[in-house]
Amino acid sequence: MAKGRKTAAHPPRLRHHPRADKAGSPPGTLRYVGPDNPADTLATLIEFGPEEGEFFETRFTSLEEGRQFTPQHKTFWLNLHGLGNLDLLKYIGRRFNLHPLVMEDILNTEQRPKVEVYPGYLFIIARLVHLEEGGDLGSEQIAIVLGHSFVLTFQEKPTGTFNSIRESLKNAQSQIRKLGADYLVYSLLDKLVDRYFGVVEKLGERIEEVDDDIATGPVPAHMSEIQSLRRALLYLKRGLWPTREVVNVMQRDDPDFFHAETQLYLRDVYDHTVQLIESTEALRDLVGSLQDTYLALQSNRMNLQMRMLTAVTTIFMPLSLVAGIYGMNFDNMPELHWRWGYFLALGAMGALAAGLIGYFKLRRWF
Repeated sequence: MAKGRKTAAHPPRLRHHPRADKAGSPPGTLRYVGPDNPADTLATLIEFGPEEGEFFETRFTSLEEGRQFTPQHKTFWLNLHGLGNLDLLKYIGRRFNLHPLVMEDILNTEQRPKVEVYPGYLFIIARLVHLEEGGDLGSEQIAIVLGHSFVLTFQEKPTGTFNSIRESLKNAQSQIRKLGADYLVYSLLDKLVDRYFGVVEKLGERIEEVDDDIATGPVPAHMSEIQSLRRALLYLKRGLWPTREVVNVMQRDDPDFFHAETQLYLRDVYDHTVQLIESTEALRDLVGSLQDTYLALQSNRMNLQMRMLTAVTTIFMPLSLVAGIYGMNFDNMPELHWRWGYFLALGAMGALAAGLIGYFKLRRWF
């Protein structure tokens, strides 16, 4: 193993699913479902328009602040970090007429990527993937609601992923300011898909490192690393395939929510998703070949060890035979009382050993 490189921890095969705690609840029940405790909710509202100076950013930390505020511009983006404030989330659901099932899916962070059409808005679930410090693969659910002139995003925690989009909104010449809410959703999805490229690249580097380590000498830890990489790539595949279908549905949608120009940009996201799927499949093939290489090298090492042990055993078998014969307690044995009998037996055993060693070297067993 390369020095200083951490091996990804193995996630448990069987674990308690967070949604099991909600089993039996009626549909539309608002309860946070996730692996961690929900963070406090922080709402950020960005109002923007195509003209210079039509950009305003406001932050809310309480329900009262949100109730007293009214957006001044037609197009705005409301982003929420953390899902711990249920009262604030319920108020947002009522204010934007979000269906109870939509609110339930927002709070259930174990959803797969999907897109659903509701009266007056489009509901999208996507996932933000990342590699944690220990090398484990993690993800965060991003829920997006696209209306005709507004965008709502719900994140589990602040990650800074969309900071570049916020900076672009400050520029009056940016495409987002000119093309509106649907182009903003495209930008968000494009950013989420681009994060996959970084993760795939890092996994590819880890695969190359494991390949180099195995070539120098396979050890049992390599098999653990291979299985960890296999599970990580499978996790990526499970996220990318439904993401491709989500983008495919949106780019083929009637221009109810996405304008024709924005649908052209969605094609680019679709192409990136297909490229990621192909890269992930290629990496999975490499991991499979790594496992085959590891097993082949281990088998070859075992064969070499067994051949060495067989050769040593074969050398000592005739020596043990000679020693056993002359170690029997019989009075009438040839050369038993001869003065040079002991040296003759040792010489014969030495000659046998030398002959066998020479033969094995000739056959390249050593």
